[in-house]
This record gives sequence, C-alpha cells and structure tokens, in this order.
Amino acid sequence: MAYEVAAPKYVRLAQTLQGRIEDGTYPPGSLVPSENQLVQAFGMSRPTVVRALDLLKRDGWLESRQGFGTIVRGRPEVVEQKDQRGREALERSEASTSGRLVDVAQVPVPPRVAAALGIPRRAKVLVRRLLVEEDGEPVELSSSYFPVGLAEGTSLADSAPLGEGLRAHLEARRKIRFDHVTERVSARRPSEEEAGLLALPPGEPVLSVFVVACDVSGQALQVVDVLLPADRQELEDTYRLG
Repeated sequence: MAYEVAAPKYVRLAQTLQGRIEDGTYPPGSLVPSENQLVQAFGMSRPTVVRALDLLKRDGWLESRQGFGTIVRGRPEVVEQKDQRGREALERSEASTSGRLVDVAQVPVPPRVAAALGIPRRAKVLVRRLLVEEDGEPVELSSSYFPVGLAEGTSLADSAPLGEGLRAHLEARRKIRFDHVTERVSARRPSEEEAGLLALPPGEPVLSVFVVACDVSGQALQVVDVLLPADRQELEDTYRLG
C-alpha cells in the first residue's frame, strides 16, 4: 500500500501565503488580508483560513497585535542550538559514521512510536538501529522508525549502511519534504539489550532523546529514539530573561 502525504487545504493556503510573504507581496510590517477577504479570495471556509493563519503564526511568519490585526513578521530567524541530536540523527550518513548497524527489520510498533506516527498499535514499523562508537566505545544507540508504507520504494529495508542521511534519502526517493522536528528528552532505564549494546553496568540510566520529524502539515514521517549513557551527558543552554 502506498504511503500518501496529502496536504490539507489549510496547509496549501498557508504555503501560498508564505510564498507571498517571501516574494514581497506581503512585506514585513504590513497587514495580511482579513479573514473575510481571504475567504472570498481563495474560496475557502473560514475555519480553513483560521487554521492557515494559526499555522503561520505558530511558525513565526505572522503575529497578532491587539487593535491592529495580523501583522507580517517575515521569514523567521533560524535559532542555532548547541546540540541538535534530532538533526544529526536525520542527516548523518550511516556509512561514514563510526559504529555499526545493529538491526534492520519490521517490528511491532512501540506504543510511544505508534502515538507519534499516528498508526495503530498492532501495526508494524520498519526500524534501523545504529550503534555509534567513539574510539571503539559505544556512545549512542539510535533507533529510527518508519511507517512500512513510507519505506516502499526506498533502500531503508536494506541491511547495508546508507551512504546518505535518512532525511535526504526519503526526500529524494519519496518526493516528500521534512519541515520541523520535535525533541523530547527524558531519563529511563534501558532494556537488557540496550544496556548490553551501550556497555552499561546494571542499573545505569540512559537519556532518551525522542525525535519526531514531520512535514509542513504536521504529519510525522519518522521517529528516532536516541539513547545516550546518562553519566556522560550534560545539557546546557543560555538565554535572556525578558
């Protein structure tokens, strides 16, 4: 069964409005047309228009100002983070990463992954598990999960390491586009197998960086569970107080 990612109407409208911001039709600081004007101009329902505007506000293209309306902010600034485990897991080449592929198989979907991908709990997913090493020591276990249908027509089910990033491979083979990533960091006890692969002593916890990669509509395309030995990690951030 083919895996289709059809953009809803509100997403297509948001993309059109975004394009007009980028080409200068709606310059930064200007007012976007009112909801009524957009309904009439595009022949779409008010709820569709509202959802499109909300999507652009969420992503930083627009903002609401009381007494003024909806203002164009322009292209959002890209905030560079010190540690982007999700981006690294999506973009690194398996073939050039020090380590080895532990497993490539269809497996029953873990409950947390099923919820993120929006698939039934009895379904199966394709998993690629990569053990990353530094100086011969295991430092990370990265498990990437994909809907089985999405993997069709790709080399994701092959046991050989990919010479390109998982994101680049999917975007090229399936003509889809990754848009944003959500990362959730938590601590947990590893399974016996996970502890063995990471060479952890009994009872040693791991940090789990749970990465959900989505297209512009919010449809999850890939989930990655990155496990890191907790005693070798330190999280730090610096930000201003306003």
